[in-house]
Amino acid sequence: MKDFKNYSLKDHNTFGIDAKCSRYLEFEDDFEAMEVVEILRKSKKPYIIIGGGSNLLLTHDFDGIVVRSGIKGYEFEEDYFGCMRMTCGSGETWDDMVALSLNKGYYGMENLSLIPGDVGASAVQNIGAYGVEAKDLILCVWMIEIANGKRHIWGNEDFEYGYRQSRLKTDWKNRFLITRVTYALSKTFKPHLDYGNIRSELERKGIKEPTAQQLRDTIIEIRQAKLPDPKVMGNAGSFFMNPIVTKSRYEKLAVAYPNMPHYKVDSRHVKIPAGWMIEQCGWKGKSLGRAGVHDKQALVLVNHGGATGAEIVALCQQIQFDVKAKFGIEIHPEVNII
Repeated sequence: MKDFKNYSLKDHNTFGIDAKCSRYLEFEDDFEAMEVVEILRKSKKPYIIIGGGSNLLLTHDFDGIVVRSGIKGYEFEEDYFGCMRMTCGSGETWDDMVALSLNKGYYGMENLSLIPGDVGASAVQNIGAYGVEAKDLILCVWMIEIANGKRHIWGNEDFEYGYRQSRLKTDWKNRFLITRVTYALSKTFKPHLDYGNIRSELERKGIKEPTAQQLRDTIIEIRQAKLPDPKVMGNAGSFFMNPIVTKSRYEKLAVAYPNMPHYKVDSRHVKIPAGWMIEQCGWKGKSLGRAGVHDKQALVLVNHGGATGAEIVALCQQIQFDVKAKFGIEIHPEVNII
């Protein structure tokens, strides 16, 4: 088990913020996870649980314990109905598991290609992209309850998944250590192409009926064209969640903004891209001090070098104010701000 004192988290957040914690613990198997549980139960210091740091904004040093899973490994098992179950260690890199599933001939994850972070975070955040969410794939989550050391394997329905939400972000926050996640995959490839510009990019390549690998490659290309490499420019990907409004609210806005992009959620609700609204407010490519808005995707806030977490929060708040003033809609961070 990794156990460090006065530890820098700079390499554990993709914004590249050099904040420190009092103690850093990383467990690599179930036995070590139980050791961590005992430490957390006996310690009087606060603690937080992180993943790969791709959805994290640190605003100050943390006088407490930071915990991360380093559990690796995976296994496949076919059930009686021909569904393939893939169980992955919570410390595995998410995109590595997407690539692995395709290489094995099992499908469902391809639209979630190149999303940064660890497997454990997929169950917490309900990560999603291009019309697919983790909740569509998660079968169950393996966890240890910190308060009493009990082991649980809970099913998808227990987490009350919503858009970038789960009970692990609300009333169950920091109550469990996730050790593994099991996903339900298919041996039959059924592409999801009608979201964003997937279909148009495939057509540009002359591909009408893509293979799973071609779909994955195309989504990777789209993401790389829009999102900066955090190793070059600090960022956490999409900073804001896309707001969901009532259909009647959207229709009123569409009168003033007839070209407003939107996606139907259900018969009564519509999702409006936050990035489009931010761009309409003139923020795309603009900066506030050392923090800025990416010039290719307005949904992404970036660290131009040396920005503090507080500077990025200030930019976030100014963007929220401008969007509310122009559209009457509140947008909220997807990123966890600590």
